[in-house]
Amino acid sequence: MCRDGWSILSSRRALIALSLPLLAAGCGFRPMYGQGGGVADARVAASLAAVKVGLITERQGQLLRRRLEQGLAPKGREGVRPQYDLRVGLGYSVELQGFRRDGFPSRVRFNATATWLLFDLGAPPQEIARGSERASDAYDIPENQFFAADVARDSMERQLIEQLAQQILERLAIHFRGAAQGAAPA
Repeated sequence: MCRDGWSILSSRRALIALSLPLLAAGCGFRPMYGQGGGVADARVAASLAAVKVGLITERQGQLLRRRLEQGLAPKGREGVRPQYDLRVGLGYSVELQGFRRDGFPSRVRFNATATWLLFDLGAPPQEIARGSERASDAYDIPENQFFAADVARDSMERQLIEQLAQQILERLAIHFRGAAQGAAPA
C-alpha cells in the first residue's frame, strides 16, 4: 500500500512538473537564454555577444570580467564585431557581525556593489544603459583554524562575483530584449 501511495504521489509530481512550463508559457513567460526562441532571441544573443567588457581593477574585478565575458558570449566571439562597451566598477564593504569573548570577530559579512554603464561604440560613444547591482554574503571565522577561514572567505567571494555577474547579465538581456522588440530601452 505504501508503494502505491508513492507511485500516485510521483505521478502527481510528474504531471505538475510537466504542466508548469505550459502554464508559464501561456502567461508570457519564457526562458531568457532558451534555444530556438525566434528572431528576437537571436537578436538578443547577438547583441550580448557584441558587448566587450572593459578592464576592472583588482583580482575580484578580473574574476568578474572573466565571468561576464563567459556569460555574454558562451559560444565565443569569433567573427563578432564589438558594438558595445560595458564598464564596471566594483566595490566592497565589510561588516563584523559576531565576536568571540576575547574580542576577535567570529563572523564577517561582505557587501559587494557593481555599478555598470553600457555604451555604444559610436563616435562619440553614447550611454545606452546603466545599473547598480548588489550582493551580500557572510562567512564564519572558526577559532584557531586559519586555513578554514581562508577557504570560507574565498568561497564567499566567488559566490558574490557569480551573483553580481548573473544580475548584470540579466539586466543586459532585458535591455536588449526590449530593444529587439521595439520597446524603449530599460
